[in-house]
Amino acid sequence: MSPLGLIVLSIASVGWGLNFPIMKHLLTEWPPLSSRGLCGIVGAAALALIALARRETLRVPKGMWLRLLLVSTLSLGGWVAFMGLALLWLSASEAAVLGISIPVWVAFLAWPILGERLSLLRALSLTVALAGIAVLIGGNGFDASVEKLPGILCALAGAVCVGLGTVLTKHFPLAMQPLSLAAWQIGLGCLPIAVIGLAVEQPQLAALSGIGWASMVYITLIQFCVCYVCWFAALERLPAATASIGTLLVPVVGVVAAAAMLNEPLGLREVAALVITLGGVAVALRA
Repeated sequence: MSPLGLIVLSIASVGWGLNFPIMKHLLTEWPPLSSRGLCGIVGAAALALIALARRETLRVPKGMWLRLLLVSTLSLGGWVAFMGLALLWLSASEAAVLGISIPVWVAFLAWPILGERLSLLRALSLTVALAGIAVLIGGNGFDASVEKLPGILCALAGAVCVGLGTVLTKHFPLAMQPLSLAAWQIGLGCLPIAVIGLAVEQPQLAALSGIGWASMVYITLIQFCVCYVCWFAALERLPAATASIGTLLVPVVGVVAAAAMLNEPLGLREVAALVITLGGVAVALRA
């Protein structure tokens, strides 16, 4: 266990967790596709510069463009678009908890694609995780859940996209250096989102307040740059299982930060859903 690895893992997890309430606030000033897509493009360019400064090549190996585009569209494009849209209907804390379901979809999709059969313990733990999500979704009654259904479906669609992208990455490995791979994935994934957002949403720079600009800077530099650099640094120093479990800090930070920054409710329902879901996913990852 590298102390530095744990530190950079914590930085990445906290940074990603804070992004939920920050993005939720930004949506009051700028539309979701434009804001997340443009931030991603700038963040990808910054990561590319960091990679070049570290003497990493940005060259994509021959024959890898198709799989890189596919994985980028799913893992980054799908998550950026669907989670941004989900926040139009959901609170930041609800979106953060639904985001924990990614390992559930990875496990389910790895069975038919990679042939990785589910053990009984892992299947039970993933069922518990889904039960925690059900507590969150159904806690406010049927009518409230129906009103939030588009957001719930978008958040789950984003999680499924990341899960499928993760499984395909394992099935079709991308032989590239970490920062270069992140720069390409973020850039390729966010470019179509930004183009669609600019065409459909037609955002206005004048609509951004000082806090709005600060939010854009945070999403660009912290979420897409610092957090990814720290994440890859953690993977170099920690076992993959440890790093994966460490990211469970993300929804915890997201829920607590949403309560502190946006005055979102943090009652028994939210805490119960968070604990049940985290517990199920943690056991599944350990299994």
